[in-house]
Amino acid sequence: MDWKQIIQKHSRKILNRISMDLMLEAYLTHESSLMDLEDIPQTVDPVWILGKKYSTVIDIRQIRSDIQSRLWFTYRKGFLQIGNTNFTSDRGWGCMLRCGQMVIGQALIFLHLGRDWRWNPDKRDIDYLKILRMFEDKRSAPYSIHQIALMGVSHGKQVGEWFGPNTIAQVLKKLASMDELSSLVFHVALDNTLVINEVKKLCTVMEQTNSSKQIWKPLVLVIPLRLGISSINPAYVQGVKMCFTFPQSLGVIGGRPNHALYFIGFVGNDVIFLDPHTTQQIGMLPNKDIETEHKIDHSYHCQQINRLPILNMDPSLAACFMCKTE
Repeated sequence: MDWKQIIQKHSRKILNRISMDLMLEAYLTHESSLMDLEDIPQTVDPVWILGKKYSTVIDIRQIRSDIQSRLWFTYRKGFLQIGNTNFTSDRGWGCMLRCGQMVIGQALIFLHLGRDWRWNPDKRDIDYLKILRMFEDKRSAPYSIHQIALMGVSHGKQVGEWFGPNTIAQVLKKLASMDELSSLVFHVALDNTLVINEVKKLCTVMEQTNSSKQIWKPLVLVIPLRLGISSINPAYVQGVKMCFTFPQSLGVIGGRPNHALYFIGFVGNDVIFLDPHTTQQIGMLPNKDIETEHKIDHSYHCQQINRLPILNMDPSLAACFMCKTE
């Protein structure tokens, strides 16, 4: 090998090394910039998460803990076929179904564990795990992707077809009526109208041991809205924000056309959301006895904080609330 070949050989190695270093630097810079964009900004504006108010100055740790404690349902792959179809993954079509799971999951957390409950990755919380198992990716789970997709057929949606906010609300209403454990009343307010007396009638039942005493059944209230034609009318921005300040807030289902997101709060003029557009392998929901089960549990809690300008939301959305008492 002559000296020219030696120089060329070493030059290629050096160039390859430089290229790899530059690519890595660009990747890390890109990742860092994304985190800067999506994380909570340092601002005097309060942060609202499902009825809880925080300060970015003193409550950063509490904000992260609250967001990470929300159930995060994403695309999954590798589950048994849905009905007679060939679908073993909901990637590309199940985002609104997953957002619906997040709403009903949050309602069950509020009902059985309370608003102040926080997820502890190192703790084996039996009551929490019972709730999580209700969303396993199998036909027998009450709120599984299988149950939601097949129930959608009765609303004119074939398995694999995208749902809108109203469709997912109607499907969840039917599934909630079969959930004897939680005894939820799931009401969808149509045509921007909420008849108070009608809702009261649905939620009050006579106590079995005392026929003269009425009991209030927990209410999940979903209000489908259209807040503009192709984009949200700026006149509705404050109203959207207000939805997250009520202690009964379960968030908002919406997003962008054919790209559903679950909104859980806001800061400034940005909404904070959980994004189902991540495809994860299925796994049996854990007892958290072994390391792999801890990892599965982790996959249901998002470690990233995402934001979107309110005016970039799709105008078709559904505001959701949980009323444990009258």
